[in-house]
Amino acid sequence: MKLYYTPGACSLAPHIVLREIGADFNLEKVDLATGKTETVDDYRQVNPHGYVPALQLDSGEILTEVVVIMQYLADQSPESGLAPECGGFERVRLQERLNYLTSEFHKAFSPLFADSSDEEKHKAVTNVKLRLDFLNGLLADRDYLMGECYTLADIYLFVIANWTHPTGIGLDDWPHIKAHAARVAGRETVQQAMKTEGLI
Repeated sequence: MKLYYTPGACSLAPHIVLREIGADFNLEKVDLATGKTETVDDYRQVNPHGYVPALQLDSGEILTEVVVIMQYLADQSPESGLAPECGGFERVRLQERLNYLTSEFHKAFSPLFADSSDEEKHKAVTNVKLRLDFLNGLLADRDYLMGECYTLADIYLFVIANWTHPTGIGLDDWPHIKAHAARVAGRETVQQAMKTEGLI
């Protein structure tokens, strides 16, 4: 398998999952500014949307969208415990968490990484903080988003929560998320992925 990634982007989440399941994979960095990779002059030939991640399977098939890739990988290695079995209520609950993270939390940051007006950025910060409030509440009585079990949702939350640092929002006002981020950051697989991407 090959994961197309950009350091620190949401592609860090499936990168961590690949390491968690012990997969045999390669990485290829995407320069989103130029639309090129180390071997491809036009990344849109890989992913027509032009963003990361994209996962090329050994069959040649390409998967896109972060929560799809993460769930596919977890299902290839059910013993990892990163996702409950398909068809059960716990899997639906995990999908609920993942969908919230991708559609509400992740997207709330978009204006902060774009050429947005001051007004748009101010509104984005307000939206991010509202979502941090909600997620902080979820973690008030548990170590992980699904309870005591570390899952895909925790990996994705960790990646997005880290974006509060370059945007100047920080996590000091959300102690449960801050503790969660430290907990996830302590995992060897997370350290490996971040070092490989040059993030630490």
